[in-house]
Amino acid sequence: MTLPIRNLVLFGLMALLILITGVVQGWTLALTIVNMGLISAIMALGVNLQWGFAGLFNVGVMGFVALGALGAVLVSMPPTTAAWEAGGVRVLLGLAMGAATIVAAVQVHKRMAPGRTRTIVIIAVLVVGFFLYRAVFDPGAAAVEAVNPTLTGYLGGLGLPVILSWPVGGLLAAGAGWVIGKTALGLRSDYLAIATLGIAEIIIAVLKHEEWMSRGVRNVSGIPRPVPLEVDLQRDPDFLERAASLGLDPIFASTLTVRLAYMALFAIVLLVLLWLAQKALNSPWGRMMRAIRDNEVAAEAMGKDVKGRHLQIFILGSAICGMAGAMMATLEGQLTPSSYLPLRFTFLVWVMVIVGGSGNNFGAVLGGMLIWWLWVMVEPIGLWLMTVITAGMPDGSWLKLHLTDAAAHMRLFTMGMILLLVLRFSPRGLIPEK
Repeated sequence: MTLPIRNLVLFGLMALLILITGVVQGWTLALTIVNMGLISAIMALGVNLQWGFAGLFNVGVMGFVALGALGAVLVSMPPTTAAWEAGGVRVLLGLAMGAATIVAAVQVHKRMAPGRTRTIVIIAVLVVGFFLYRAVFDPGAAAVEAVNPTLTGYLGGLGLPVILSWPVGGLLAAGAGWVIGKTALGLRSDYLAIATLGIAEIIIAVLKHEEWMSRGVRNVSGIPRPVPLEVDLQRDPDFLERAASLGLDPIFASTLTVRLAYMALFAIVLLVLLWLAQKALNSPWGRMMRAIRDNEVAAEAMGKDVKGRHLQIFILGSAICGMAGAMMATLEGQLTPSSYLPLRFTFLVWVMVIVGGSGNNFGAVLGGMLIWWLWVMVEPIGLWLMTVITAGMPDGSWLKLHLTDAAAHMRLFTMGMILLLVLRFSPRGLIPEK
């Protein structure tokens, strides 16, 4: 079997799993899995750029995803006028003072000769700037958070169309990627993993506690949608007429229409990113990145800027993850900072990349779709399996109760088992790199 035919068969089997899910458990669930699978595939594509192209071990994926979700809030939510009047200007002025303090410290470091005097001046600039920043920022943030905290308590956004938040979320994540890359990319791969994980935890901690920006643990709900609401469709006479002509229940038809609309939007974004990633992979830039990945010393000896190229691809991969985060917040309609668990869900994205095929963009897409399907379906499948296994046991048996309860914990066990099987029998993934 040739490689293209094998790849088509694998994607065909993935489509068959979705069809079986739709027939057995309903099309609403199947389309929900597809939509989150498309977003997962985009995340896997971003990680594949960093790891598959350049060998960068980023364990802070969820930090960039959370920043993308914040972009959805900052762009699409309506501004809270009362909060802006209470302390919005002071918040912005405080942030500007904090940024100016950092810039001043950097300039002192650049312009003064190394020595004790420079160290003292830098410390003085940072200490004075910090206290000035807090003196301006804290009262403004407290005033913003005190404005009707049960409903708002934050500055809100710009009230723009939510689709604009997808590239903005990517830009926010790219900016964070630049800062992290300038700081951590000189580290060895294991230290880079620790650094990115720690920075992701910091990002999520900021989102949890800076309520003036993201409402913290109270969450932001009601993020606008790029598709109609189901209720609006159910009130539309033309839609009801079309649903009746097809013999569909209006509630089911509206849900199906919304899910299909989301699927079309997400599929367009994924296809565009996949096309760009393939162009990059097959370009001289892509060949250079793989040469750097395989042998940094030889690439540097040939005059390649290894650290600069690493920073470049780290920013690109982070931007794609941020865009996926904005899309996920749009799909869910809310920003929930406490749900972004860096280690747990980063592990899931890495399983997608490894199982699909590290270094192969199509493999990353397949891995994203397959692993998300398994993540959703393993629990009901496990419950069915345990029910079959324990069918002959008496009701109330401790073993039967234990096995039935264990079905809820099948997800991580199954992910680990699949990862071990793939690494044993297909170590380069289902669709390996050429």
